[in-house]
Amino acid sequence: MLPTHRPVSGRLLFAIAFAAALTGVLSTPVSAQQTERARACTLSAETRITGLDHPWSVAFLPEGGAVITERGGGLWFADAQSGEKTPIFGAPTVRASGQGGLLDVVAHPDFAQNRRLYFSYSEQRSDGLTGTAIAHGRLSADGTALSDLTRIFSMSPASGGTRHFGSRIVFKGDGTLWFTIGDRGDRPRAQDPQDHAGSVLRITDDGEIPADNPFADGRNGARELWSYGHRNAQGAVRHPDTGALWTVEHGARGGDEINRPEPGKNYGWPAISYGRHYSGGQIGLGTSAPGMEQPLYYWDPSIAPSGLAVVRSDLFPAWDGDLLVGALRGQTLVRLDVENGAIVGEERLFTDSFGRVRDVRIGPDGAVWLLTDEGDGRLVRIVPASGICG
Repeated sequence: MLPTHRPVSGRLLFAIAFAAALTGVLSTPVSAQQTERARACTLSAETRITGLDHPWSVAFLPEGGAVITERGGGLWFADAQSGEKTPIFGAPTVRASGQGGLLDVVAHPDFAQNRRLYFSYSEQRSDGLTGTAIAHGRLSADGTALSDLTRIFSMSPASGGTRHFGSRIVFKGDGTLWFTIGDRGDRPRAQDPQDHAGSVLRITDDGEIPADNPFADGRNGARELWSYGHRNAQGAVRHPDTGALWTVEHGARGGDEINRPEPGKNYGWPAISYGRHYSGGQIGLGTSAPGMEQPLYYWDPSIAPSGLAVVRSDLFPAWDGDLLVGALRGQTLVRLDVENGAIVGEERLFTDSFGRVRDVRIGPDGAVWLLTDEGDGRLVRIVPASGICG
């Protein structure tokens, strides 16, 4: 089956499930509204937090508020009602260079009991090389400090580059988590299943190897490996209905991809791609090859995608099950219309309104939340202007 490339929109699905833990807590505007006419409704956007230095990820907490990472190593507790942010001490030590630094943050599914936050970041080794690492720490009750910081994964081999660290984290719902690592700017590494680079990996929440990983015995691939042949996936989400992992990854000059990575499969980079080298030359063998998976959807030219969310909200019944993708180069929010597991349409929203969109989340209040990757980065809340989109 060939991938879909920016098709004409089909009909939208209608089904609802809603989480409202932050209703009221994150509802007081702190800036003037911006509006955008979408196909199904008019949207209203408000900036809730400002003054962030190239933020990378936001994690909403069940008790209210959110944790925000900055690529340079800053870590904040944010109150989007007041617009205030408070530094959190004890974050992982990172090598903030190029695309590396403090990257993703997610709360453990049992955060209310264990107060664990999980981080992906670029760490500098004693030999001066750099690689993606995963760690968890315990957030204090007042939200000001991390304790018991423990590294549970360190990629192998490390390298001297400062590109393509991945690094989204997604809990699978079975005591394990997926995370992504880019090819580190060294393309052939993505085709070596014994190498962590250019892959989706899976470990337990304490860093152990799940027995049902495709290469758990280590003979034909790295024990942590879930899938390989990925260039640089900076968006990942678990589908709330199927439990499947969806990812979005950067292409080169074109060829950004949406994939649904399955265990042990090869997604082609750099042997196949729908993009081209920055020089204009062909990548690898072309767009297909035996034994390599096709993307579900791709962009050409590139939008430089980062951040991925599945819509499940009472505020957006017309978008239920659709995907939202942030765009760095495109400086837009992309909605992908999903029907029966296939992507059948695309809509671009708030183009050039906020700058580079780094992260996209559906908050517990049902709103769409964006982080902008700027020197004066923002946390933005988007809701239907009429109260409901549908």
